[in-house]
Amino acid sequence: MRGGHVGFVVTFILLAAAGNLCGEFAGDYSKLSGIIIPGFASTQLRAWSILDCPYSPLDFNPLDLVWLDTTKLLSAVNCWLKCMMLDPYNQTDHRECKSRPDSGLSAITELDPGYITGPLSSVWKEWIKWCIEFGIEANAIIAAPYDWRLSPSKLEERDLYFHKLKLTFETALKLRGGPSIVFAHSLGNNVFRYFLEWLKLEIAPKEYGRWLDDHIHAYFAVGAPLLGAIETVKATLSGSTFGLPVSEGTARLMFNTFGSSIWMLPFSKHCTTDNVYRRHFSGGNRKYHHAYHCDEHELKSKYSGWPTNIINIEVPSIRAGNEVYPSVVETAQTNLSGMECGFPTQLSFSAREVSDGTFFKAIKNYDPDSERLFHLLKKSYHDDPILNPLTPWERPPLKNIFCIYGVDSKTEVGYYFAPSGKPYPDNWIITDVIYEIEGSLYSRSGNLVEGYPGATSGDETVPYHSLSWCKNWLGPKVNITRTPQSNWNTTTIITSFTCTNYGEDF
Repeated sequence: MRGGHVGFVVTFILLAAAGNLCGEFAGDYSKLSGIIIPGFASTQLRAWSILDCPYSPLDFNPLDLVWLDTTKLLSAVNCWLKCMMLDPYNQTDHRECKSRPDSGLSAITELDPGYITGPLSSVWKEWIKWCIEFGIEANAIIAAPYDWRLSPSKLEERDLYFHKLKLTFETALKLRGGPSIVFAHSLGNNVFRYFLEWLKLEIAPKEYGRWLDDHIHAYFAVGAPLLGAIETVKATLSGSTFGLPVSEGTARLMFNTFGSSIWMLPFSKHCTTDNVYRRHFSGGNRKYHHAYHCDEHELKSKYSGWPTNIINIEVPSIRAGNEVYPSVVETAQTNLSGMECGFPTQLSFSAREVSDGTFFKAIKNYDPDSERLFHLLKKSYHDDPILNPLTPWERPPLKNIFCIYGVDSKTEVGYYFAPSGKPYPDNWIITDVIYEIEGSLYSRSGNLVEGYPGATSGDETVPYHSLSWCKNWLGPKVNITRTPQSNWNTTTIITSFTCTNYGEDF
């Protein structure tokens, strides 16, 4: 999210200097700690293997930087991919190479340090530098890096991440003498949400609220994809390079092996699942507790509450052969047959149909990744024993919440896909993109599109519909501030401030 760091740094100044918060903190504000939960692809990964790379002078040795080392990426891309990719079914490492997240603040400040790449891969470096200049103590800023490739349940199963995060809060309280302020960015907000749900099953019900009050004084949700991010769909179907010097097909191959590739799929605000917490203590069967329950608004709304359909995709009316995905020659013949017999079939899918797996099941005969992605969706999300993250988030029971995000930027809200005539992983091309901008919807060619645009547009990455979901958390005491960011053209920052009371809609 552009300009996001500036906005919440300013808020942090006000917090530290004035203590202007709802929840009473009977103590010195200098005793507060800041815990950073970074976003997707915002933690360094290091090799934990010895991998010889043929035809390249560069090999991978233990503790070598993997994410992100652009030098090795350019000189030994196949080796680099072995260290990055996971088994799409069980989330285990490649048999020849494994990578693990780095630790400490250095793991999140700069992904690829260097004279050329450093500024391009800087994540939290400038913010931490500013904190030092402002006089923040070294032990007051704590990073909580994680392996952003994993699904939430695997983060705990493999790395005990949420156990460690709980200990981080408890250590900060003992070390500094006060509670912590959580700064979560992008996917880090999804991680923090899962942590709060996991914590419910680790602490006695009567102690849960007290633990939160003692250890967390404020939560800053920065650029949070609270209802998912549309670009996740693009990454799964055609690939997103993250600015790396790789092809979109290669990026798609890698991304679709990550358990986290599903974590930010867009979903409907009208569909929920059973409460795991209540079932756990009532002795209910937890095996099927994640069936979706949609209210009448979902049935009446055309696009699951989003501005438009998330995906519009053409599939051939007639497929050649019995292959899961035909070769280039077969595809060309199929396309010619389609021209003779009629147009390809165009299918449209709403956010609900993406998140519940309907979309992946519909294209399973035309795309080899769809079966793997559906398996991952069901196993790691729908059947997660703690939480189905693809459901709307109710207000966390925390004293103070600041919701910070950019607006007024041209943001993608829908896609049109068609077969490319090429083999997997380049078998789909984007034929059109729907953008939200200035309260309207436009196609890539600039034509006005019908739909239900929001009051404004998102931050260029996440649509406004998803970013602004936190407005449903607003209580009786609220401040909303719009701060122009001249360095980023029309982008502004909206800060939403809420107190402990669960409140009415804004």
